[in-house]
Amino acid sequence: MVITSDAMHTQREHADYLLGRGAHCIVIAKGNQKLLRKQLKALPWKEIPLQGRTRSTGHGRLEIRRIKAATVSNLHFPGARQAIQIKRRRTHRKTGTTTMKTVYAVTSLAVEHTTPTHLAQLIRGHWQVEALHHVRDTTFTEDASQLRTGNAPRAMATCRNLAIGALRLAGVNNIATALRHNARNPERPLGLLGLT
Repeated sequence: MVITSDAMHTQREHADYLLGRGAHCIVIAKGNQKLLRKQLKALPWKEIPLQGRTRSTGHGRLEIRRIKAATVSNLHFPGARQAIQIKRRRTHRKTGTTTMKTVYAVTSLAVEHTTPTHLAQLIRGHWQVEALHHVRDTTFTEDASQLRTGNAPRAMATCRNLAIGALRLAGVNNIATALRHNARNPERPLGLLGLT
């Protein structure tokens, strides 16, 4: 099993816990792990050949992602077997504005167990999960919920996921607009779920 995490969970204790249970991890290195990030930035990335490139469009922008991976043995992070550099170039179609961002990560997966393309897919998959949480927080204001006891928070999260999933399966891109549309007529949500 491979566990991906954002920078908040890039903690040595978390990596030790996962590795102790036979799992692998991919963690993003940001400011909360200054020494690790400094080590990753100092690697000779210019000498390492490009190992993968993807191009996608969505949300009004064109995004190109490039990945490089290098075998490492002396990083200050438990189980670190490879260092990863991802460069994202985003161009907003309306404004033409281009931004560049470099992300560094570490994985316990050895080079013989994965490819840079697979690493890129795993990291990209993590952000798809983050996108679901973003919708739940911004559209449903989940973080502001007053439900705190028993199974109520879990039950409401399940209902929110059901609504988002049903709308996505119906081809909806804008969840907030679709929720307002369905709220205007009580038969619309039932039809969406095939219950009419």
